[in-house]
Amino acid sequence: MSRSIVFTTDLRSRLGSARDQGPRPTCLAFAASDLHAAIRPGWDPLSCETAFFHAQRRAGRPPSVGATLPSMLEALTFDGQPVEGAWPYLAETPNGSGAWTPPSFSGETFKRPGSAVTPGWPHLTDQLNAGRPVLLMMTLSPSFFRPVQGMVEAANDEAPDPTLRHAVLAVAHGAVDGKAAVLVRNSWGESWGMAGHAWLTADFVMARLFGMALLNEDENVFSHSIAA
Repeated sequence: MSRSIVFTTDLRSRLGSARDQGPRPTCLAFAASDLHAAIRPGWDPLSCETAFFHAQRRAGRPPSVGATLPSMLEALTFDGQPVEGAWPYLAETPNGSGAWTPPSFSGETFKRPGSAVTPGWPHLTDQLNAGRPVLLMMTLSPSFFRPVQGMVEAANDEAPDPTLRHAVLAVAHGAVDGKAAVLVRNSWGESWGMAGHAWLTADFVMARLFGMALLNEDENVFSHSIAA
């Protein structure tokens, strides 16, 4: 039986295909990088590796653990990131500081200030209605790993696991089978959900949402080379 889906707004056309972070703890780098790329003209994927590197450097954290939202926002504001091809994403977690060093390259590095905002459903849908994708920080539960017909449906007794934290990008909202819902873009490849996207109901989101962030829409482009 097919679902009844009514879109209020849909921003997926601003992004390309969903990407895959693999086994590394880089979901925030992917969500932030795709948000950054989505609010630039056209679609040119930006280097997740660069964003993650600078966020971890600023926070004093190794590449084996996830980034924090404040450090990621600082990295995009002050360090920026080039296009994906300048420093392609590494499939495996680097071992040792010498194995994780930015390459020297010539070309533009794009910087973008942003800010954390108070999590809330009306604020989320208002931003989407204004044409702004929204970065979401959530705790997970088992149903998130197995969307059904493009929707994450939690059992009545399913509780979020506070140790499982994840970042996704909200790109649309509307109603699914009469329930208010948001469509999120994940970073687990196109095999997850519907080509890397799935619907989450408002109740599901608000029981798990602990952070939201936006990037400024005004274009700020700086050119420099990252020294090795």
